[in-house]
Amino acid sequence: MWFIFSILTAIAWGAANLFYKKGSHISDKYSHLKIVTMVGFVMGIHAISYMFIKDITFDPFDMIRYLPVSAMYILSMTIGYIGLRYIELSIAAPVQNSAGAVSAILLFIFFPREMNVIDIAGIVIVTIGVITLAVFEKQAETYALKKQNEVIDPKYQLSVLAITFPILYALIDGLGTFADGIYLDELKLISEDAALLSYEFTFFIVALICYCYLKFIKKETFVLLKERDKGMAAILETTGQFFYVFAMAGNAIIAAPLIAAHGIFSVILSRIFLKEVLSVRQYVMIAVVMLGIILLGVSEGL
Repeated sequence: MWFIFSILTAIAWGAANLFYKKGSHISDKYSHLKIVTMVGFVMGIHAISYMFIKDITFDPFDMIRYLPVSAMYILSMTIGYIGLRYIELSIAAPVQNSAGAVSAILLFIFFPREMNVIDIAGIVIVTIGVITLAVFEKQAETYALKKQNEVIDPKYQLSVLAITFPILYALIDGLGTFADGIYLDELKLISEDAALLSYEFTFFIVALICYCYLKFIKKETFVLLKERDKGMAAILETTGQFFYVFAMAGNAIIAAPLIAAHGIFSVILSRIFLKEVLSVRQYVMIAVVMLGIILLGVSEGL
């Protein structure tokens, strides 16, 4: 089942990225905090509902136990939201999703296990695919900017600062996924339900702090029900998180790079809804990543 959960996570998070982008505005320097607020509130609602529906007794101490993982995820996501104000989703998403390679390599180094040839091939193909696609995106964007004479929207300009945000996201998120693999799969330090609730309640607390900061300190106009793009992103993010913990608990070292392929879904959706065009080689790399996903699925069935 971990493979199905991984695919569902990738689809949900890929779609969430599209709405994150639509909800990010370069003119709004607090857009990242507004997104954090929306995501945290939705996660809080889901955590409470999940706890009562499944009749789970939640130990608040689990939030402290799981805090290193939660903190890295929330920090990386916040950095990613900032970056979306300055860089195209089709570039940011693949770079960010190289986090799967970071976590898989760390898990393999510290917790070596026997993997068959198909597992290794799938991980290598997915990892190479998302990284190569990021390189292609960067080259294409740089070339386009050099050719155009008109003024380019700052939101789509590449700079050292802009590309730094998704790179930081990848590194921090990769460390978070590595820690998650230890907690959920390698050492079984916490159950899937406890991890899910701990993360979502922690995110909810962060959302409350952000909301109070925006409303009462910065006096920002922020009506939750009117933030449709941010709200849809939050719902999809929470849906992905639900499936994610079960995927990581099942087979963290392979699930991590597989889930990282959600950047491919982000690229496809950004091209469809943001009216951007893919080059032939970008289509080829998407096909390569999909091949890696299929190999991992075949391996799961063996």
